[in-house]
Amino acid sequence: MTPKTLLCFGDSNTHGTMPMTSLSDTRRFQISSRWPSVMAKALGEGWHVLAEGHPGRTSVHDDPIEGAHKNARRTLLAVLESHRPINLVIIMLGTNDLKSRFQVNALEIALGVEKLVHTVRTSPCGVDQGAPDVLVVAPPPLNNAGVLMDFFEGGVEKSIGFAQTFAAMGERVGVPVWNAGSACSMSQIDGIHLDEDGHTALGLALATEVKKLGH
Repeated sequence: MTPKTLLCFGDSNTHGTMPMTSLSDTRRFQISSRWPSVMAKALGEGWHVLAEGHPGRTSVHDDPIEGAHKNARRTLLAVLESHRPINLVIIMLGTNDLKSRFQVNALEIALGVEKLVHTVRTSPCGVDQGAPDVLVVAPPPLNNAGVLMDFFEGGVEKSIGFAQTFAAMGERVGVPVWNAGSACSMSQIDGIHLDEDGHTALGLALATEVKKLGH
């Protein structure tokens, strides 16, 4: 039997970036410790899990400091076409949209993620040239700690609204949404990245959610 393909489309937490102790800290967890790998192991041999995590990735914003290539809307369709046919896409984005340079709130971030859902649903990158299924993951709230918080002024308060605004978006457009904050939290070291225990908890919880979707 051909394994089902699951694409994990996200930012540095999907990439496996370790909690940062300085702005130049680019360490990454080993592959087996990252949440897509934990999820893949829990799902078993019937799945081919692809981790497409880009540090600094936003939902729909060109980053004036880090570059326009951080905009997920510019790259998502190319990624889908590269890996088709895809059975399921998990989108976990929104954390980087909280950077103060973008000046958006939780509702606007959810609307940005909605644009990515639309891209997946209108693509012919699923089985038999249909569209892949989508699961949206609302990122955990930020922790007000560490060297990165100057970039996220006001972000902690905004991120607390993710669970509600993402859920409302999902109900409105008919896409399943799961709140990652129910299973894990951001590290106290830098406030925006998962530690190794967080990756484990997220991967196991998402494996359960994927099974609930009937895949």
